[in-house]
Amino acid sequence: MHWYTADLHLNHANIIRFCNRPFQTVSEMDSHLCNAISTKVAPEDDFWIVGDFAFGGASDRDRVAQRFHSLPGRKHLVIGNHDQAWVRELAWQSVTDIAYVNDEGQLFVLCHYPMITWLHARRGAIQLFGHVHQNWPGSRNAVNVGVDQWQFAPVGRRDILQRAKKLPVNKHWFDVEPRTGMED
Repeated sequence: MHWYTADLHLNHANIIRFCNRPFQTVSEMDSHLCNAISTKVAPEDDFWIVGDFAFGGASDRDRVAQRFHSLPGRKHLVIGNHDQAWVRELAWQSVTDIAYVNDEGQLFVLCHYPMITWLHARRGAIQLFGHVHQNWPGSRNAVNVGVDQWQFAPVGRRDILQRAKKLPVNKHWFDVEPRTGMED
């Protein structure tokens, strides 16, 4: 099984205030996020972090590495703007700027930043992104998988597809792609 999330910002105290997260301390936030992951992700699952896994300096590496190693699953990082070299050097299964995941026949295109179009967009590929936290849930074919959108827990294919159906078509979609039937 595949699980997706973004914008954990482990070890980042200011993100609590910036995003109005319901935690008193960074330790409380990190524990909550890691526990939520551990209740869903199994050791044999692929766990995709679509950017901004952790925040801090190299002096924070040991603390973040301990959290990283406690998480289940085969961990993949799609690099976000806060994923410094020391974060990218953790024992990830893969590290990339963009990833293509076939999840039970549904193609997901993973990039930390929301895009207006992507490979196979006209063929039903759905982009999964983060970066914008609580500011935008996405559109019918581009879904924000960040923790601020999903009650601070990872999300699976079925819930992503259900949410995608409820979201509007991006108002700029037809500026860049011809009509495809998505407007129905």
